[in-house]
Amino acid sequence: MRQNSSFFFTDILHSVKHNIYRSDYIQQRRSVNQAIESRGGKCIPVQCDHSKDEDVAALFERVKTEQNGRLDLLVNNAYAAVNAISENLGKPFWEQPLSIWDTVNNVGLRNHYMCTVHAAKIMVPQKHGLIVNVSSAGGLSYLFNVAYGIGKEACDRMAADCAVELRKHNVAFVSLWPGPVMTEHVDQVLQTSKSEKQKQLFDGAESVEFAGKCIVALAKDTNIMSKSGRILMTPELGLEYNLRDVDGRVINSMRQINWILGRNPNTAWVQKWLPNFIRLPFWMFALRGSKF
Repeated sequence: MRQNSSFFFTDILHSVKHNIYRSDYIQQRRSVNQAIESRGGKCIPVQCDHSKDEDVAALFERVKTEQNGRLDLLVNNAYAAVNAISENLGKPFWEQPLSIWDTVNNVGLRNHYMCTVHAAKIMVPQKHGLIVNVSSAGGLSYLFNVAYGIGKEACDRMAADCAVELRKHNVAFVSLWPGPVMTEHVDQVLQTSKSEKQKQLFDGAESVEFAGKCIVALAKDTNIMSKSGRILMTPELGLEYNLRDVDGRVINSMRQINWILGRNPNTAWVQKWLPNFIRLPFWMFALRGSKF
């Protein structure tokens, strides 16, 4: 991204009410601020509850006012269901609280649409912009629970359908699928987990920064409109744009046969014998989500 770019970083008010210690939050905010400013950007932290329409509207009004009516990039990645999904893992949908739907899809889906509407009102008049929904392979087939899969598939469809109407205004919209990501929460869980399958799933996981690198590359791509409306996988973008993770690794794609076999402890031994270039074609990969 350009030097001196401004980044509006949003988060809900952290307090005991939300089961997060304020000292941890302050340290996380400082880390985000330092990461952005060390790369020549300007971090603008904004308290925003993405479950409240008025907070979201105020956020975009502030962006419009402070940035002289300009918005180049929107990344929809707010989420509020990590703990709820973890607490209900393994339960069928009829045994989960009805509130799971709103917990998963209010911030993780409805809010994405709200932010997209507000962003489009700025981007369309300026005739350029990029919107990214951070989604997952859970939009292709069952993962975690019913509400999660429905929400992720809806995020993918949102990108595809909004792209149709945005195309003539030169505004791109894509859905981004990271692979397994080693977030702080995942790292803490794995340290105490006794599940070999769970540990195998996150073996070689990408860092939280890799998706960001991919988004920067997309934002700088002068031919971004050719990708608008599509689902893009971070490892595939890594290959296209010659990106490596923060530790120098090339991130493996979930289309690689050796990666697929490596996720299962019973077949992981085969992984090292297969080269990375043997991959499932996209049409075959998509069959997993066929409903016909």
